[in-house]
Amino acid sequence: MEFFDFFANPSKPMLGLDISASAVKLIELSRNAEGYKVEAYRVLPLPSNTMVDKNIADLDSLSEVIASVVKLSGSKLKDTVAAVSSSAVITKEIELPAGLTELQMEAQIELEADQYIPYPMEEVAFDFDVLGVVDKNPDLVKVLLAACRQENVEHRRQALEMAGLNPRVIDVEGFAVERAFKLIEDQLDQVGDQVVAIADVGATAFSFTVLVDGKIIYDREQLFGGKQLTEEIQRRYGLSWEEAGEAKRKGGLPEDYASEVLAPFKESLIQHITRSLQFFYSSSQFNYVDQLFLAGGVSALEGLVDEVEQIIGIPTAVANPFAHMQLGKSVNATALANDAPAMLLAVGLAMRSFE
Repeated sequence: MEFFDFFANPSKPMLGLDISASAVKLIELSRNAEGYKVEAYRVLPLPSNTMVDKNIADLDSLSEVIASVVKLSGSKLKDTVAAVSSSAVITKEIELPAGLTELQMEAQIELEADQYIPYPMEEVAFDFDVLGVVDKNPDLVKVLLAACRQENVEHRRQALEMAGLNPRVIDVEGFAVERAFKLIEDQLDQVGDQVVAIADVGATAFSFTVLVDGKIIYDREQLFGGKQLTEEIQRRYGLSWEEAGEAKRKGGLPEDYASEVLAPFKESLIQHITRSLQFFYSSSQFNYVDQLFLAGGVSALEGLVDEVEQIIGIPTAVANPFAHMQLGKSVNATALANDAPAMLLAVGLAMRSFE
């Protein structure tokens, strides 16, 4: 078992690096009295099959893209925070005797780890964070334990080091989303405690997250994403993969694209959102959602927000974590605005620098 920094509190700014199934997304933030500022930003696509089911399949290709995205961003930072998938991490709140030192807690957790972690201990990376004293029992403290297979952490660390970076923290995607949610809360139609859902549509994965009071209470992921739209464009119009992706972003496709290709994709996406809502209602104490945010590159599709809101009947908006941020002189404002809905995780990772 290896102790690793899921909950470390770094003292210097770090690059937020989101390694998704199809791209590497980089954000460097600074912070002052007025809020956050984007100092550097860049997104580069990954060669196909670099990532398979959120696991690194081609370490060399990934490290090359990471090195390129850092160079093109212009950032001079080396300390970096990346993340492992929430589905790969076991998080559990446990109770330990109060008064233990960090080393004593670590030893105690290792001793009792087989109660909480269903993997061989030599294959596990873990960390813990003391949350506070147990209610009505000051002799115990609540401790949040996070653990995953060591290879999930090690492969990311290797890729970052091969790219010339210093992997300071390996975070958990869910923690980063909670962090970034603070930046989009003011987009809510109402203030106060609300049940808020985020439908994040990536290239290959659709994740549906529900937060109450800024904390994730439900998370579900399915295989569905923008790649399916690109593949249908490629198939129907005889384009290469690159040409299909470019046409999807910039337009110029035949007149039947909207009705024959785009409309069925939107319909399928809305069905995924509807089913996710039903699963959430059936597995929780809630039977409503106050607000829905769309995230991921697909959320920028023309007319999607209005269609989702009309069919599902929930106030809907596109998540924009940069809405109130200042931009550095070297940051391309137009490109950043286009990529904003897909940058939620990268921003949440970069915000880790300031905790």
